[in-house]
Amino acid sequence: MIKCNKCGEVDAIAKSGIVRGKQRYHCKRCEYYFTQPSLLTPETHHHRRHQTTIMDIASALQISKSTVSRALQGHSDINENTRKAVLDMAHQLDYQPNLLALGLAKSRSYTIGIIVPEFINSFFPYIIIGAQQVANPAGYHVIICQSNESLETEIANTNVLMASRVDGVVASVTAETKSLDHFQKFQRAGIPLVMFNRICDGLDVSKVLVDDYDGAYRGVEHLIQQGCTRIAHLAGPQNLQVGKQRLRGYLDALRDYNLPVYDELIVYCNLTKSSAQAAARQLLDLPTPPDSIFGVNDPAAIQTILIAKSRGISIPNDLAIVGFSNEPTSALIEPGLTTLAQPLDEIGKTTVQFLLNEIEDDAILPRTEILKTQLIVRASSLRKR
Repeated sequence: MIKCNKCGEVDAIAKSGIVRGKQRYHCKRCEYYFTQPSLLTPETHHHRRHQTTIMDIASALQISKSTVSRALQGHSDINENTRKAVLDMAHQLDYQPNLLALGLAKSRSYTIGIIVPEFINSFFPYIIIGAQQVANPAGYHVIICQSNESLETEIANTNVLMASRVDGVVASVTAETKSLDHFQKFQRAGIPLVMFNRICDGLDVSKVLVDDYDGAYRGVEHLIQQGCTRIAHLAGPQNLQVGKQRLRGYLDALRDYNLPVYDELIVYCNLTKSSAQAAARQLLDLPTPPDSIFGVNDPAAIQTILIAKSRGISIPNDLAIVGFSNEPTSALIEPGLTTLAQPLDEIGKTTVQFLLNEIEDDAILPRTEILKTQLIVRASSLRKR
């Protein structure tokens, strides 16, 4: 059954000759001439991919490619009937505009890239949600790359975003990353780059961070106020600012309260589950184990809780524990984990807003925004009631 492409009529259709090898039809109701597109069927051409182009729409309607292009862009020189016919055919053929081609024509892709180190925990997904809440209303699409804590994958991700001609990039690096040399390609190409959360020294770019030092200090201070005196730190990689600043906050809190710093109570992990477990066991196996542990993040602190409980260690009476990041699991584990909450939504929104500002105005100088954390006290550290 042949249906008019303009009015949808099926009972007033007549054949009207052959045009360019295709049967042409005439709708007597609306006086519209049209041809049916010769669509490939999955059964006969299952091995061929074809994405509808402007040429396909032009061929189906027997009009010029430029007319289709102007109609799709809403030019005023295209009459309403033609524009509607083009839009109807575009919908019928599942036409999607070629964003890369449009970007080349406008010298802008309206696409930004986001590079994060992992999706195992909820931290980065929540930040991405905040980022998209700013990017999408501004007319930007988002390409999300996950590096899986691999420097090699992170380098590959930067290459993919360069090849995709993104207008800007926001990134948080892996635990393996010790320099930002592979990010310099964006600066050389004039593509704005904003770093967040996990950063390394070496590039003069805008940054959005939380006050890791202050959060760590207050977390350790809370343990001291609970009567803890032998406080250990399950520390993060020192090539990352987040690891350095949380260690510095831990050390300064001990010194300010005149508590000794013991080297054996500082154990490093690479932010993986197995590494955190090994570090926790190392601390708990000491001849004189700690009476409390400040974890570099919640996943490390949660692994410590699980190992301690498996050994019959009472939390918090024998071992008080504080984490950092306020993962959703932190409120569900027993006992609930005391932690430092980070403003994830604000991190994502601020990071992308910085990026969009720099995309629109390349004269903006790099700036750093440092956001505060909030101490969330739960049962894992509450000795004094």
